[in-house]
Amino acid sequence: MTYVQALQQAQQAGLPRIEAQMLLLHVLGRLLHERAWLLAHDDAALTPEQAQALAALTARRLNGEPVAYLTGRKAFYGLELAVDARVLDPRDDTETLVDWALDLLPADGLARALDLGTGSGAIALALAAQRPQAEVWAVDTSADALTVARANAHRLGLNVQWLHGDWFSPTAGQRFDVIASNPPYIAQGDPHLPALVHEPQQALVSGADGLDDIRRIVQGAPPHLAPGGWLLLEHGWHQAAAVRHLLAAAGFTQVQSRRDLNDVERCSGGLWKAP
Repeated sequence: MTYVQALQQAQQAGLPRIEAQMLLLHVLGRLLHERAWLLAHDDAALTPEQAQALAALTARRLNGEPVAYLTGRKAFYGLELAVDARVLDPRDDTETLVDWALDLLPADGLARALDLGTGSGAIALALAAQRPQAEVWAVDTSADALTVARANAHRLGLNVQWLHGDWFSPTAGQRFDVIASNPPYIAQGDPHLPALVHEPQQALVSGADGLDDIRRIVQGAPPHLAPGGWLLLEHGWHQAAAVRHLLAAAGFTQVQSRRDLNDVERCSGGLWKAP
């Protein structure tokens, strides 16, 4: 079976072409972005073992496992992260949150940033890579997730202060210029949850309306923000108005939302007591 035949077979089974290419590249031991290389070698043949491995990965993907879990890798904000079922598969939409945080952190000055619910470390590591002079902290309630995040930091050579605990509990007495979080925000019983069964549910679900953790973060953030600091939150496509209301009710000013590449209000944030 040639590479092009293998791709056709995976697509006929139901995989999008880009996912079929990524799985094939993984089986071949190539980098996941080397799709041009595949085109230049489309008449090369897979070994029987490679064909069997690709078929197994295709079946798992069709059963709903994220491509990132199957390959063990995910590109995020120019970084290649190692990911597995201990952490959420980082979404491209979350880069909107990183963009906003970077707009607020000085490019050549000292600042402190906190990533709440860091998971694989995607947000914290992106900030540390783009703002090497900043002091970046990251918290997660899952010790397993922090193991993944620390390993990513070590491999990438990035410095982040990793803390284990529930939201602000490990950061008592600390204040930050930017607090960014991609918390759980899916409502219990949401019809999309069955499609996410392979990902850690504690990182997805947050009460009857999906806002329980966002409420806790909004209420808990002020003592941990420096004067003029910002709280930035990722949320669901339909939650922007509700999150803006929570921020305003808690005393935040300049409350606003930002849209992702699909023109969805993906993140909302506010300023805490400008000096």
